[in-house]
Amino acid sequence: MNFFQGQLSQARPKLNGLVLAGGQSLRMGQDKGAMQWHGKEQRYFMADLLQEFTEEVFISCRAEQQAELDTNYKALPDTFTGLGPYGAILSAFREQPDAAWLVMACDLPLLNKATLQQLVNRRDSSSIATTFESPHDGFPEPLITIWEPKSYPVLLSFLSQGYTCPRKVLRNSDISMIKAFEPEALANVNTPEELERVEQILQEKKTLS
Repeated sequence: MNFFQGQLSQARPKLNGLVLAGGQSLRMGQDKGAMQWHGKEQRYFMADLLQEFTEEVFISCRAEQQAELDTNYKALPDTFTGLGPYGAILSAFREQPDAAWLVMACDLPLLNKATLQQLVNRRDSSSIATTFESPHDGFPEPLITIWEPKSYPVLLSFLSQGYTCPRKVLRNSDISMIKAFEPEALANVNTPEELERVEQILQEKKTLS
């Protein structure tokens, strides 16, 4: 059994990391990628977190953002523009179509290594993607997902039909979906109200530690 597992892992496409930091953050009113919850800008904190689990890590950004990014990190400007996260994922596949991509939104301040480890351990490269079930509605959570190379033509196909929602692709495709051991780690922050709640949780965690 171990032999076959070894062969399977060797046959798997390599896994890259992609931090989504190209959003306009309109609801938040400030750049979420530049916010600091853990002592450094969140886009860099997330990139550092991904280093342990992936071969190469890129920060997805709009072309005009590239100049402001720290040159110690690899930038991947959107080449499919105006499509939000969907365009970022497609741009990553255009850059390296044979790699799988662990795509992660930058506004997940409670995300931790254990949750990433769970996703990577449960990676199913025979499906188009491995993702978490959203604790809010039970649907796939597209912005913390491993997208396999075989999802690239699927994403392009949906785009050709006018769809630019990663969740719609996941809901209508052969995926592997898992429940997070720590559902709160998937909480994202889009509004000042959500920010306040998450900062309270982070403060409580610091107090406990």
